[in-house]
Amino acid sequence: MAEHAITGTTQLVGLIGWPVSHSRSPAMHNAAFAALGLDWAYVPLPAPPDRVRAAVLGLAALGFRGANVTIPHKQAVMAHLDALTPAARAAGAVNTITVLADGALNGDTTDGRGFLADLRESGVTPRRALLLGSGGAARSVAYALAETGADVLVAARSVAKASALCEAIAAQLPAEAGRLTAHALPRDLRACSADADLVINATSLGLHPNDAMPWNPDVPFGPGQVVYDLVYTQVTPLMSLAARQGARAIGGTGMLVHQGALALAQWTGLEAPIGVMRAAIED
Repeated sequence: MAEHAITGTTQLVGLIGWPVSHSRSPAMHNAAFAALGLDWAYVPLPAPPDRVRAAVLGLAALGFRGANVTIPHKQAVMAHLDALTPAARAAGAVNTITVLADGALNGDTTDGRGFLADLRESGVTPRRALLLGSGGAARSVAYALAETGADVLVAARSVAKASALCEAIAAQLPAEAGRLTAHALPRDLRACSADADLVINATSLGLHPNDAMPWNPDVPFGPGQVVYDLVYTQVTPLMSLAARQGARAIGGTGMLVHQGALALAQWTGLEAPIGVMRAAIED
Protein backbone atom coordinates (compact mmCIF):
# COMPACT_ATOMS: atom_id res chain seq x y z
CA MET A 1 0.00 0.00 0.00
CA ALA A 2 1.38 3.41 -0.99
CA GLU A 3 2.23 5.78 1.83
CA HIS A 4 -0.21 8.60 2.43
CA ALA A 5 1.24 11.99 1.52
CA ILE A 6 0.82 14.57 4.28
CA THR A 7 0.02 18.01 2.91
CA GLY A 8 -1.18 21.36 4.17
CA THR A 9 -4.77 20.10 4.12
CA THR A 10 -4.17 16.90 6.09
CA GLN A 11 -6.25 16.69 9.27
CA LEU A 12 -4.25 15.63 12.32
CA VAL A 13 -5.03 13.52 15.40
CA GLY A 14 -2.59 11.80 17.71
CA LEU A 15 -1.75 9.97 20.91
CA ILE A 16 -0.69 11.79 24.09
CA GLY A 17 1.22 9.65 26.57
CA TRP A 18 4.61 8.90 28.12
CA PRO A 19 6.01 6.85 26.52
CA VAL A 20 4.15 6.26 23.24
CA SER A 21 6.85 4.65 21.11
CA HIS A 22 5.41 1.17 21.76
CA SER A 23 1.89 2.06 20.64
CA ARG A 24 0.23 0.45 17.64
CA SER A 25 -2.49 3.09 17.55
CA PRO A 26 -0.83 5.12 14.75
CA ALA A 27 -0.72 2.08 12.45
CA MET A 28 -4.30 1.17 13.33
CA HIS A 29 -5.80 4.61 12.77
CA ASN A 30 -3.77 5.44 9.68
CA ALA A 31 -4.89 2.17 8.08
CA ALA A 32 -8.48 3.11 8.88
CA PHE A 33 -8.10 6.59 7.38
CA ALA A 34 -6.65 5.07 4.21
CA ALA A 35 -9.54 2.59 3.96
CA LEU A 36 -12.04 5.43 4.38
CA GLY A 37 -10.27 7.60 1.80
CA LEU A 38 -9.64 10.37 4.34
CA ASP A 39 -6.81 12.90 4.20
CA TRP A 40 -6.09 12.39 7.90
CA ALA A 41 -2.98 11.34 9.81
CA TYR A 42 -2.48 9.99 13.34
CA VAL A 43 0.83 10.77 15.02
CA PRO A 44 2.51 9.94 18.37
CA LEU A 45 2.64 12.88 20.80
CA PRO A 46 5.05 11.99 23.63
CA ALA A 47 4.41 14.33 26.58
CA PRO A 48 6.37 14.07 29.85
CA PRO A 49 4.27 14.52 33.00
CA ASP A 50 5.36 18.12 33.53
CA ARG A 51 4.19 19.11 30.02
CA VAL A 52 0.67 17.62 30.00
CA ARG A 53 -1.09 20.99 30.16
CA ALA A 54 0.97 22.39 27.29
CA ALA A 55 0.36 19.26 25.21
CA VAL A 56 -3.40 19.36 25.69
CA LEU A 57 -3.81 23.08 25.08
CA GLY A 58 -1.57 22.83 22.03
CA LEU A 59 -4.04 20.58 20.22
CA ALA A 60 -6.39 23.40 19.29
CA ALA A 61 -3.56 25.84 18.69
CA LEU A 62 -1.96 23.49 16.16
CA GLY A 63 -5.21 22.64 14.39
CA PHE A 64 -5.55 19.05 15.60
CA ARG A 65 -9.00 17.46 15.35
CA GLY A 66 -8.46 15.41 18.48
CA ALA A 67 -6.24 12.97 20.33
CA ASN A 68 -6.23 9.78 22.29
CA VAL A 69 -4.68 9.74 25.76
CA THR A 70 -2.76 6.83 27.25
CA ILE A 71 -0.71 5.97 30.34
CA PRO A 72 -0.02 7.86 32.55
CA HIS A 73 -2.09 10.93 31.57
CA LYS A 74 -5.72 9.74 31.47
CA GLN A 75 -6.57 11.54 34.69
CA ALA A 76 -4.11 14.43 34.44
CA VAL A 77 -5.58 15.76 31.17
CA MET A 78 -9.02 16.27 32.70
CA ALA A 79 -8.11 19.54 34.41
CA HIS A 80 -7.26 21.11 31.05
CA LEU A 81 -10.46 20.26 29.14
CA ASP A 82 -13.53 22.43 28.60
CA ALA A 83 -16.14 19.68 28.94
CA LEU A 84 -16.45 16.03 29.90
CA THR A 85 -18.96 13.40 28.84
CA PRO A 86 -20.95 11.70 31.63
CA ALA A 87 -18.91 8.53 31.13
CA ALA A 88 -15.60 10.37 31.50
CA ARG A 89 -16.81 12.21 34.57
CA ALA A 90 -18.06 9.01 36.18
CA ALA A 91 -14.91 7.07 35.36
CA GLY A 92 -12.63 9.93 36.34
CA ALA A 93 -10.51 9.36 33.25
CA VAL A 94 -10.26 10.50 29.62
CA ASN A 95 -8.81 8.57 26.70
CA THR A 96 -10.33 10.57 23.84
CA ILE A 97 -10.21 14.33 23.27
CA THR A 98 -12.19 15.97 20.49
CA VAL A 99 -11.41 19.52 19.37
CA LEU A 100 -14.72 21.18 18.59
CA ALA A 101 -15.29 23.75 15.84
CA ASP A 102 -14.82 26.66 18.27
CA GLY A 103 -11.56 25.20 19.62
CA ALA A 104 -13.12 23.87 22.83
CA LEU A 105 -11.77 20.53 24.09
CA ASN A 106 -14.23 17.77 24.93
CA GLY A 107 -13.09 14.73 26.92
CA ASP A 108 -14.59 11.25 26.75
CA THR A 109 -13.61 7.69 27.65
CA THR A 110 -14.14 4.94 25.10
CA ASP A 111 -12.07 2.38 27.04
CA GLY A 112 -14.98 0.87 28.94
CA ARG A 113 -17.26 0.63 25.92
CA GLY A 114 -14.41 -0.81 23.88
CA PHE A 115 -13.74 -3.38 26.58
CA LEU A 116 -17.39 -4.44 26.69
CA ALA A 117 -17.56 -4.64 22.90
CA ASP A 118 -14.62 -7.05 22.88
CA LEU A 119 -16.14 -9.13 25.68
CA ARG A 120 -19.35 -9.45 23.65
CA GLU A 121 -17.37 -10.36 20.55
CA SER A 122 -15.55 -13.02 22.62
CA GLY A 123 -18.81 -14.43 23.98
CA VAL A 124 -18.09 -13.41 27.58
CA THR A 125 -20.85 -12.14 29.88
CA PRO A 126 -19.36 -11.61 33.36
CA ARG A 127 -21.40 -11.62 36.55
CA ARG A 128 -18.52 -11.20 39.04
CA ALA A 129 -15.27 -9.52 37.95
CA LEU A 130 -11.98 -9.07 39.80
CA LEU A 131 -10.32 -5.91 38.52
CA LEU A 132 -6.61 -5.39 39.21
CA GLY A 133 -5.59 -1.71 39.29
CA SER A 134 -7.05 1.69 40.09
CA GLY A 135 -5.76 3.93 37.28
CA GLY A 136 -7.55 5.50 34.34
CA ALA A 137 -8.17 2.31 32.38
CA ALA A 138 -9.35 0.50 35.52
CA ARG A 139 -11.82 3.29 36.26
CA SER A 140 -13.34 3.11 32.79
CA VAL A 141 -13.60 -0.68 32.87
CA ALA A 142 -15.12 -0.65 36.36
CA TYR A 143 -17.74 1.88 35.31
CA ALA A 144 -18.66 -0.11 32.20
CA LEU A 145 -18.93 -3.39 34.12
CA ALA A 146 -20.99 -1.85 36.93
CA GLU A 147 -23.33 -0.35 34.35
CA THR A 148 -24.08 -3.87 33.06
CA GLY A 149 -24.99 -5.05 36.57
CA ALA A 150 -21.88 -7.13 37.22
CA ASP A 151 -20.27 -7.29 40.65
CA VAL A 152 -16.88 -5.56 40.52
CA LEU A 153 -14.13 -6.30 43.04
CA VAL A 154 -11.46 -3.60 42.67
CA ALA A 155 -8.07 -4.75 44.00
CA ALA A 156 -5.06 -2.44 44.19
CA ARG A 157 -1.89 -2.04 46.22
CA SER A 158 -3.51 1.05 47.74
CA VAL A 159 -6.88 0.20 49.27
CA ALA A 160 -7.52 3.94 49.56
CA LYS A 161 -7.25 4.33 45.79
CA ALA A 162 -9.44 1.28 45.19
CA SER A 163 -12.02 2.73 47.60
CA ALA A 164 -11.90 6.13 45.90
CA LEU A 165 -12.54 4.46 42.54
CA CYS A 166 -15.54 2.58 43.92
CA GLU A 167 -16.97 5.69 45.59
CA ALA A 168 -16.60 7.82 42.45
CA ILE A 169 -18.44 5.31 40.29
CA ALA A 170 -21.08 4.63 42.94
CA ALA A 171 -21.83 8.36 43.03
CA GLN A 172 -22.68 8.25 39.32
CA LEU A 173 -24.40 4.84 39.42
CA PRO A 174 -26.10 4.81 42.85
CA ALA A 175 -28.27 1.82 41.96
CA GLU A 176 -25.10 -0.26 41.48
CA ALA A 177 -23.18 1.05 44.52
CA GLY A 178 -23.47 -2.25 46.37
CA ARG A 179 -21.80 -4.10 43.50
CA LEU A 180 -18.49 -2.22 43.87
CA THR A 181 -16.05 -3.27 46.60
CA ALA A 182 -12.42 -2.33 47.33
CA HIS A 183 -9.69 -4.84 48.23
CA ALA A 184 -5.94 -4.93 48.88
CA LEU A 185 -3.26 -6.50 46.70
CA PRO A 186 -1.78 -8.97 47.32
CA ARG A 187 -3.51 -9.65 50.66
CA ASP A 188 -7.05 -10.25 49.34
CA LEU A 189 -6.17 -11.88 46.04
CA ARG A 190 -7.02 -15.47 46.94
CA ALA A 191 -10.37 -14.62 48.49
CA CYS A 192 -11.39 -12.31 45.67
CA SER A 193 -10.44 -14.67 42.86
CA ALA A 194 -12.22 -17.71 44.27
CA ASP A 195 -15.61 -17.02 42.67
CA ALA A 196 -14.72 -14.41 40.05
CA ASP A 197 -15.61 -15.57 36.56
CA LEU A 198 -13.57 -12.75 35.02
CA VAL A 199 -10.15 -11.42 36.10
CA ILE A 200 -8.91 -8.22 34.45
CA ASN A 201 -5.39 -6.81 34.60
CA ALA A 202 -5.79 -3.04 34.26
CA THR A 203 -2.34 -2.28 35.66
CA SER A 204 0.60 -1.46 33.40
CA LEU A 205 2.47 -4.57 34.59
CA GLY A 206 3.16 -6.73 31.56
CA LEU A 207 3.71 -3.83 29.21
CA HIS A 208 7.48 -4.39 29.34
CA PRO A 209 9.24 -7.78 29.08
CA ASN A 210 10.86 -7.66 32.52
CA ASP A 211 7.82 -6.44 34.45
CA ALA A 212 6.70 -8.23 37.59
CA MET A 213 3.44 -10.17 37.27
CA PRO A 214 0.38 -8.54 38.91
CA TRP A 215 -0.60 -11.89 40.39
CA ASN A 216 0.60 -14.33 43.03
CA PRO A 217 1.41 -17.58 41.16
CA ASP A 218 0.37 -19.53 44.26
CA VAL A 219 -3.23 -18.40 43.69
CA PRO A 220 -4.64 -20.76 41.04
CA PHE A 221 -6.90 -20.00 38.13
CA GLY A 222 -9.79 -22.32 37.31
CA PRO A 223 -10.99 -23.77 33.99
CA GLY A 224 -14.17 -21.69 34.15
CA GLN A 225 -12.38 -18.36 34.51
CA VAL A 226 -11.58 -15.79 31.84
CA VAL A 227 -8.40 -13.78 32.36
CA TYR A 228 -8.33 -10.55 30.35
CA ASP A 229 -5.11 -8.54 30.20
CA LEU A 230 -5.50 -5.01 28.85
CA VAL A 231 -1.86 -5.14 27.70
CA TYR A 232 -1.92 -5.80 23.96
CA THR A 233 1.71 -5.63 22.88
CA GLN A 234 2.54 -9.22 23.80
CA VAL A 235 1.35 -12.41 25.45
CA THR A 236 1.99 -11.47 29.07
CA PRO A 237 3.22 -13.78 31.86
CA LEU A 238 -0.24 -13.46 33.44
CA MET A 239 -1.91 -14.72 30.26
CA SER A 240 0.56 -17.59 29.96
CA LEU A 241 0.00 -18.62 33.58
CA ALA A 242 -3.78 -18.52 33.15
CA ALA A 243 -3.65 -20.61 29.97
CA ARG A 244 -1.38 -23.22 31.58
CA GLN A 245 -3.87 -23.61 34.42
CA GLY A 246 -6.82 -24.11 32.08
CA ALA A 247 -8.37 -20.64 32.18
CA ARG A 248 -9.22 -18.72 29.01
CA ALA A 249 -6.70 -15.93 28.39
CA ILE A 250 -7.59 -12.88 26.29
CA GLY A 251 -5.22 -10.03 25.41
CA GLY A 252 -6.13 -6.39 24.99
CA THR A 253 -5.99 -6.19 21.19
CA GLY A 254 -9.77 -6.31 20.77
CA MET A 255 -10.30 -3.60 23.36
CA LEU A 256 -7.70 -1.41 21.64
CA VAL A 257 -9.47 -1.85 18.31
CA HIS A 258 -12.97 -1.13 19.64
CA GLN A 259 -12.01 1.87 21.78
CA GLY A 260 -10.10 3.25 18.80
CA ALA A 261 -13.06 2.70 16.51
CA LEU A 262 -15.31 4.66 18.88
CA ALA A 263 -12.79 7.50 19.01
CA LEU A 264 -12.44 7.58 15.23
CA ALA A 265 -16.21 7.79 14.85
CA GLN A 266 -16.29 10.79 17.20
CA TRP A 267 -13.61 12.64 15.26
CA THR A 268 -14.82 11.90 11.73
CA GLY A 269 -18.53 11.12 12.06
CA LEU A 270 -17.93 7.91 10.09
CA GLU A 271 -18.24 4.25 11.02
CA ALA A 272 -14.81 2.79 11.65
CA PRO A 273 -13.56 -0.19 9.59
CA ILE A 274 -13.05 -2.64 12.46
CA GLY A 275 -11.53 -5.38 10.33
CA VAL A 276 -8.95 -3.05 8.79
CA MET A 277 -7.97 -1.70 12.20
CA ARG A 278 -7.56 -5.17 13.69
CA ALA A 279 -5.49 -6.34 10.73
CA ALA A 280 -3.18 -3.34 11.07
CA ILE A 281 -2.46 -4.22 14.70
CA GLU A 282 -1.99 -7.92 14.08
CA ASP A 283 0.24 -7.41 11.03
